[in-house]
Order: sequence, then C-alpha cells, then structure tokens
Amino acid sequence: MWFKRSNHNRRRSPGQTLDVKLRSDQLRKDRNRFAAMAIIVGLGTVFGLYVLWRIGDWSLDKFIYDNPAFAIERVEVQTDGIIAPDQLRRWSGVTPGANLIALDLAGVKRNLELVSTIDTVSIERILPRTLKIRVTERHPVAQVNMLRTLPSGEVVVAVFQMDVAGYVMQPLDPHLSVLPLDQVNDELPGVTGLNFCELQPGHRLESPQSLAALQLIAAFNHSPLAGVVDLRSVDVSAPGVLVATTGQGSEVTFALDHLDQQLCRWRAIYDWGHTVSKEIGSLDLAVGNNVPVKWLLAGNTPAANPKSVKPLHPRRKNV
Repeated sequence: MWFKRSNHNRRRSPGQTLDVKLRSDQLRKDRNRFAAMAIIVGLGTVFGLYVLWRIGDWSLDKFIYDNPAFAIERVEVQTDGIIAPDQLRRWSGVTPGANLIALDLAGVKRNLELVSTIDTVSIERILPRTLKIRVTERHPVAQVNMLRTLPSGEVVVAVFQMDVAGYVMQPLDPHLSVLPLDQVNDELPGVTGLNFCELQPGHRLESPQSLAALQLIAAFNHSPLAGVVDLRSVDVSAPGVLVATTGQGSEVTFALDHLDQQLCRWRAIYDWGHTVSKEIGSLDLAVGNNVPVKWLLAGNTPAANPKSVKPLHPRRKNV
C-alpha cells in the first residue's frame, strides 16, 4: 500500500549508549553528594544546638543557680492564725542559703498544705535573697472525741477538730502556737453521731447533716445567744434534724435550713422565759408553728457559766 509505513530496525549507535550511561552516573553522583551534604549539615546543626544547650546550661548554673548572690537569707512568714512563724518555716522545708531561683516553690507549697490546720499557701520570690510565704489557717469551730485502741491495748481519746467548711484537722500542739496555753486548750462545742470513717485529717466532711451542724455552731457564735447560753454539743444522729445541748441543761432541736431564723426564735423564747423565771428544758424549732417547748423552773437548772465570746478568726501577722 502507498501509505503503509515500512518497518526498519533502528539501532542506537555506540556513542548514544555511552552518553546515556555517563549522564546516569553523573546524576547518581550528584544525588549522593547532596545526601552527604544534607547529613553533614544535619549533624552539624544538632552538634551546634547541643553545644549551645551545654553552654546555656553551664551559664545558668554559673550565674544563677550556683550564684551566691541569690542565696536565701530571709524567709518572711505571714499568717492569719496562731501557728508560730518558726514552725511554719520548719514545715516549709526551706533551708537558709538555698538558691532562691532554683527553689521548688510548688514543693514548698505542698509541704505546708499537707498540714491539716493550713488552708491555703502563697509563695513569692523577692530578689535577690528573700522568700515570702503567706499562710491562711483553718479555724476550728467544733471537735469530735473518738475512742481509739492502741496496739498495746490501751484505749485513748482521739480528738479531731473541724472548721466551718467541714475540713477535718488534728488539733495544733499548744507549744506550736503563739497564744497562751489556756486559750489554745479552750474546749470547742462537740459534734456527736458522726460517721467516724469521715474523720480523715485534711479531708472535708460529706454528710449534709454534719455540715449543717458546723454551720449551726458558727451561726450560734454570731447570734444574740452567744455569751448568754453555753452551747456544749450538737447531735447529728437523728435524721433530718440537729439536736443541740447547752450547759444550762436545755435541749433544742433544729431543722437543717434557715438556722439564723431559728436562733432568733430561740432567743425570743429564752427572753420570755426569763420574764417568768423559767428556763428552757426542751425546744423544737424544727416545727414551723406552735413551737413545742418544755419549761423548767429557774432554780432547777444546772449551774453553768456561759463561755466568753471569742473571735472565730484571730487575725495575726507573724513575720
């Protein structure tokens, strides 16, 4: 056919084959050279960064962390409570001469907050040589006495204290306080009927009834009854109510809410009883209307002197 292409065997000349091989070898060499340069540059960069890191680390140690200009000379302690400043310094674990910059502030804070009588801690560096510690203490409003058997078989009374928020504390050793011993050992109102499993120092009570009892004691200390009636204990064993006992022999039942209003009603009934020379024997404030009250003759009531009213939060600043 006129338009049929004829097939001819085409062969490459030896010069063309050699040229292709030369270009392929050159390309392979260029790739190897580039890979080697990349590896050298990468290793050089890593080594340079390592050298810079070691120089920076040495510089920090030389000029900051091991610099005697930052050695702690003064630990200032401020507290709103009664713990002696020297004891707070010991609990903090800070030693004089330690480097102020290298000091683990979180560790110091943790050391102090492990003490059940301490609520919050804030720490501040004041360059070049001063560490400032501010402590907020928990202020107990009630206590629980629990019998405990020692491994020796001896039975002892273990005392726990609670603040108004329900946090459990171990009583502060009187020798660690800045107040006189007679003030530190002043007995607090007791809470009875608690689940002893809840009494873990540093932990908060979970029972709503127990928390209501602490709120009642705190409200009582600010009520018109404070200094007139001696509140001895609050029983939380009866469901849904609180039963308060006074040093004058009165037994007063409270609902769990509206405690301030119930305390005002108690004071009004107390005042009326005095006008007729009678003392309250029992009073049920959990009842909304027609409050049940049992009267005693004033001469038949136990002799008891109400405690003087003391501030719940003795504010001090100890340095």
